[in-house]
Amino acid sequence: MLQQISITNFRNSAGRVQTIEVCFQLFGRKLGTAPVILVNHALTGNAQVCGSGGWWSDIVGPGASIDTEQYAILCINVPGNGILKNEENNFHHYKEFTLNDIARIQVKVLEHLNITELYAIIGASIGGALAWQLAALKPELAAHVIPIATDLKSNDWLLANCKIQDRILNNSENPLEDARMHAMTFYRTPQSLSYKFRNEKDETTNSFKVENWLEHHGSKLRSRFNLSSYKLMNHLLTTINISNESRSAIEVAAQIKGHVHLITIDTDLFFLAEENWNTYVELSLFKNNVSIHEIKSIHGHDAFLIETDQVARFLEPIFQQKNYTNENNKSRSVWAG
Repeated sequence: MLQQISITNFRNSAGRVQTIEVCFQLFGRKLGTAPVILVNHALTGNAQVCGSGGWWSDIVGPGASIDTEQYAILCINVPGNGILKNEENNFHHYKEFTLNDIARIQVKVLEHLNITELYAIIGASIGGALAWQLAALKPELAAHVIPIATDLKSNDWLLANCKIQDRILNNSENPLEDARMHAMTFYRTPQSLSYKFRNEKDETTNSFKVENWLEHHGSKLRSRFNLSSYKLMNHLLTTINISNESRSAIEVAAQIKGHVHLITIDTDLFFLAEENWNTYVELSLFKNNVSIHEIKSIHGHDAFLIETDQVARFLEPIFQQKNYTNENNKSRSVWAG
């Protein structure tokens, strides 16, 4: 069930003060009876992480890698992602917000729910970047930080693509569809598209199947997303950077107390595997509890949604637990690794 709270007098990075409406969902065990996992959604996702229509139900659910029978699962909608009506009014000046602002809003939600510690923060793409940002803000919050298909700062290639996306969103006659079609060519790889479509045509339309696929994704996004949300989320990608005035991104990451588990994708065209490996090597010089796994796939950035068997294999050792009941009949969990 979608729940909503109001955060009053929130000051964003540009200094604007306003009330922010935030929606979230809880799955699995009741808060206070099990370890809590915060799952962050990706660019056009939402808090429906599992269950009917859940975007990651292969990973989160009963008996899954992140087991809703063992954990309390929290997923917070990024404010401005369109889940609320008239939400765009609060984000008309979308370039005033940063991903750090979103992490600060998440801190407010956790305080509202009286959550003082997390077993894990996990997310992919911009959701993974948000996991980095929250862990940087609250270094002792989570025992495990799991950023997937992301990095702790935006690279120039990502910034360039976001610039093109912003131009499309502000100048195209069909901004949502056109921006989505452009983005889909970077979420996948040439090999992925060749494997899927084999240069074949659709006999009913006499157009290439890859063209129909792009138009399908453009129309599908238009039916469930709004323009202001896409502008905001695309802009937030450009603000990924956990560094601050006094410390580099690596120095900030080194202050995170929990185990950092990097999961990269060998063919990711947005957050390059090479850059993730560099992050791992540099961070390992300052931090002992950091590890990295690499998804092997032809499918590029979207492999975190496609190669769920590989993702599950990396996650299962982190989330394997043995439950017991203490003298007060409160369910507890202990690490089984």
